[in-house]
Amino acid sequence: MALIGVFDSGVGGLSILDEALRQLPDHDYLYFADSANAPYGERSPEWIAQRSLSICQSLADAGCQAIVVACNTATAEAIQHIRATLQTIPIIGVEPGIKPAALQSQKGLVGVLATEATLKSDKFNALLGTLPGDCRFVKQAGAGLVPLIESGQLHAPETTALLAQHLQPMRTAGIDTLVLGCTHYPFLMPLILNLMGSSVLIVDTSQAVVRQLARQLETHRIPIEVVGKRSLLLLSTADGARLHSMAMQLLRSDLAQFHIEFKTVDPERAEL
Repeated sequence: MALIGVFDSGVGGLSILDEALRQLPDHDYLYFADSANAPYGERSPEWIAQRSLSICQSLADAGCQAIVVACNTATAEAIQHIRATLQTIPIIGVEPGIKPAALQSQKGLVGVLATEATLKSDKFNALLGTLPGDCRFVKQAGAGLVPLIESGQLHAPETTALLAQHLQPMRTAGIDTLVLGCTHYPFLMPLILNLMGSSVLIVDTSQAVVRQLARQLETHRIPIEVVGKRSLLLLSTADGARLHSMAMQLLRSDLAQFHIEFKTVDPERAEL
């Protein structure tokens, strides 16, 4: 079995981890939440790139045979640099599913809810430039949502009100497809569906990301040899116990087959 590292600015990447535990349960996992420094969407591109590389280097040093950068902002700002530095292991990133959204939209009106950093990134706008010109994208930064999710306020009135404010321009525009461009946002799915209605298609790329991880594991000939119970180690730069509590609340996978541990790591050094 492989040791797979999953990294995010906070708890958002748990949505990717959850899908990985479902699709690829026969591996060990190490989840790193840089919650002491979340949200990344409000940081400078230079800071995001350096911080993301530092954490991924630590994951590689800890023995991870593949790393999922489960953060749209970190992927947009740092994935190329990370891959150039860590050339011997597969690095899988995430990005807003604007291409499948454009293909599936019947009206050619697609909403994109993402962080400010993702929406402004060269990677996102380069991808946007490759799509058909007859599709209109209504872009909205979800400022303030990540801290609320990080603090566990998924159903708080404040969260509902802020989400409604961010989604209003898309509702006014009449979009029929909505892209969730941050891995934190799938945890708000019940609120999003309630606010947007069942007629709006929601695009979340978690399944596609894990399928790509599976392909990379096969390409790099990383074997699957299950011996005893698999392990899941949860690391946080803020509070390991809180990350564990959030994981138990948010993960829907069968966790009985995993030996789960958690700890807090130094937020300055990001060493495991």
